[in-house]
Amino acid sequence: MDFKITSEFEPTGDQPAAIEQLTHGITEGEPAQVLLGVTGSGKTFTIANLIQETQRPTLILSHNKTLAAQLYGEFKQFFPDNAVEYFISYYDYYQPEAFIPGSNTYIEKDLSINDEIEKLRLSATSSLLTGRRDVIVVASVSCIYGIGNPDEFGNILYSRTEAEFKRGTFRVKGDTVDIFIAYGDFAYRIYFWGDEIEAIQMIDPATGKKISDERIITIFPANLFVTGKDTLNQAIHEIQDDLVDRLNQFEDDRRFLEAKRLKERTEFDMEMMRELGYCSGVENYSRYFDRRQPGQRPFCLLDYFPDDFLTVIDDSHETTSQVRAMWGGDRSRKENLVEYGFRLPSALDNRPLKFDEFEALTNQVVYVSATPAEYELNKSEGIVVEQIIRPTGLLDPVIDVRPSQNQIDDLLNEIDDRIKKEERVLVTTLTKRMAEELTRFLERANVKCRYIHSEVNPLDRVEILRELRLGIFDT
Repeated sequence: MDFKITSEFEPTGDQPAAIEQLTHGITEGEPAQVLLGVTGSGKTFTIANLIQETQRPTLILSHNKTLAAQLYGEFKQFFPDNAVEYFISYYDYYQPEAFIPGSNTYIEKDLSINDEIEKLRLSATSSLLTGRRDVIVVASVSCIYGIGNPDEFGNILYSRTEAEFKRGTFRVKGDTVDIFIAYGDFAYRIYFWGDEIEAIQMIDPATGKKISDERIITIFPANLFVTGKDTLNQAIHEIQDDLVDRLNQFEDDRRFLEAKRLKERTEFDMEMMRELGYCSGVENYSRYFDRRQPGQRPFCLLDYFPDDFLTVIDDSHETTSQVRAMWGGDRSRKENLVEYGFRLPSALDNRPLKFDEFEALTNQVVYVSATPAEYELNKSEGIVVEQIIRPTGLLDPVIDVRPSQNQIDDLLNEIDDRIKKEERVLVTTLTKRMAEELTRFLERANVKCRYIHSEVNPLDRVEILRELRLGIFDT
């Protein structure tokens, strides 16, 4: 389908001119443009109109999960009939593997994966690989980290189950196969007559009730790190060869502890791969599975887009700096793991993109910011589209500085005043703990209140922001 905005609003103020200028720049092949807009000027609505005008698959990049969640919610509202996807880190908690030589401390990788976000990530890659053009992916910088080779994405990696029927599994009962899609809340039931498919139905996985009859279905993998059997065997041979070379190097340097450590860990991983097709920390061997040369960049979400996709970098003064910093932090941690025998040198190639690699993968870019940095201004060569009139006509608010004495009583009075006017209140605190404590205090004072910070589940943040807009709570 074509991109089509659903909204009761029309572009006003500076928006029509900004949309026209940006669209002209994209049509004329300008590689970079800046949308300079004050807070509240409706830059998101302008970008939505730009997408509708240019009809390009679009990556929208944000520098934190909460902002990405907000953008995802807004674009879902603007484009309810199109594929608006969400691609952020799927870890609720992540402690990366590390080694601190000074204290001889090894820190094992520890993580908790959010299944719902993993489903959304798979949905994003699946939408892009169907070949449909009406795809918007709202992403954090997670999109520059390595994922599987798109050419290997056809390998399914679903596991058979007789017990719990959950996402990424299938079950067989007589001539019927049920497949619980990894990236959706539905399953497919396939009826066979011998080797031929007799019928296909979409079903509710909990009840087994039919949702619809289907003629053609496309099933995408249960995991972003997938590889075929031949590739797996070839990869294991190469890992073995590299292990021998590295062990010889350690032994020549009389570093027997490192050699013993590396031999035990790598051989255990290879045995797991032979038995199960993967192992804990399999991403450290991704170079072999992706058929990459040492030092060659990993595949990432950007490889799944068609060549003419549009990139929108939100809060570009923050986001570009964050993209630039990712590679260095990852490299310094991995170098210690390789140097002290915890990982093969190939682990260095499981990494985020370098900044120049990211630039090379993007096609046409719109940098969106109220305060664009020198980098964006130089890249756009002076093509700056200004948007400084708010559609609401609101001016910048007056800033009122008050003493901290009795500040909670003062806050309660302000909240009460806003609630009477059916308005909302945003209170910022210094720490996460303070946000939680203040919320509990305000709830005891009968204020409808919620807190939001980086440890709140990213999908819950979307819901909290939505409920604030709807007035389900006030503060």
